[in-house]
Amino acid sequence: MTIDLRSDTVTKPTPAMRRAMFEAEVGDDVYGEDPTVNRLEQRAAEITGKEAALFVPTGTMGNTIGIKVHTEHGQEVICEARSHVLNYELAMMAWFSGCVARPVFADGGILSWAQIEREIRPLGPHWAPTGLIEIENTHNMGGGTVYPMDTVREISDGAHALGLKVHMDGARVFNAAEALGVPVREIVAPVDTVMFCLSKALGAPVGSMLAGTRDDMARARLYRKRLGGGMRQAGVLAAAGLIALEEHPQLLARDHANARFLAEALAKIPGITIDPGKVQTNILIFDVSSTGLSAAEFSARLKSRGVLINGINAREMRIVTHYDVDRAGCEQALEAIEQVAAGAVTGARA
Repeated sequence: MTIDLRSDTVTKPTPAMRRAMFEAEVGDDVYGEDPTVNRLEQRAAEITGKEAALFVPTGTMGNTIGIKVHTEHGQEVICEARSHVLNYELAMMAWFSGCVARPVFADGGILSWAQIEREIRPLGPHWAPTGLIEIENTHNMGGGTVYPMDTVREISDGAHALGLKVHMDGARVFNAAEALGVPVREIVAPVDTVMFCLSKALGAPVGSMLAGTRDDMARARLYRKRLGGGMRQAGVLAAAGLIALEEHPQLLARDHANARFLAEALAKIPGITIDPGKVQTNILIFDVSSTGLSAAEFSARLKSRGVLINGINAREMRIVTHYDVDRAGCEQALEAIEQVAAGAVTGARA
């Protein structure tokens, strides 16, 4: 059996999801007539505490629309240097919104208001003015790090005082809620729009949600159509999303516990570097360079042992725990990692 820890996007639909998809009541969503999509959007709005929500096929589309509703062509978007919107979304803020990124590096990916404030540019004759502030919670390449609530409030209050909006890439915001022990609606209350994924930690096969004001979501629906996201009988997808939204948040504690288990065990393996104390949710990033192998080489050797883990650069690899890999699967992955690391170190000494 293959143990796949490349991402929480690899999960398979549960039997409950498959039944819900089979039995879904559907209509034409472009006409607003798909009852299952409408229920999903209503529940997403309720859970986030926003006026309205929009079902989109992907998180990238959700973030693209979220940026578009708050900006004009020729503006800058302040974001963290390793953010998903900057590095993994095909420059959509430039291609679709006509904006450029103003990246700011932050420890663990968690920006402070002080860091943001000094990068804000007013309208002037020489530079692109700031149009939006974007934060990512949890921060993927920061290692699943979580924004403290005081920081989210300070950033949002500071931005709003200057007439700026805040968009949260909350792809894994339910993981943040689990880690902080607070409801999602409390985490996203200070920001203007939030995108979260149904197809990552929550385990649905397809889909993300964008939530905000009723007016913003009305415009967002038009942008979704422009991006080719005007789906028809989308209730067959939304049905699985409803199961994910209602039943799967309570599964995240196990994923976090498995991530901590792996981090603590990895820290004891010669040649591997990780600080278990920094693992907050279901993502852990570890350095394999002291084994003498590159991340790509380490990944290839793991694959031959039935374990899939990706490198994120030449030195580091990322594990993402999810409900399709239980503790026994994590132990099997750990054994393979130990074997690869031991073999590499032994080979280097020979």
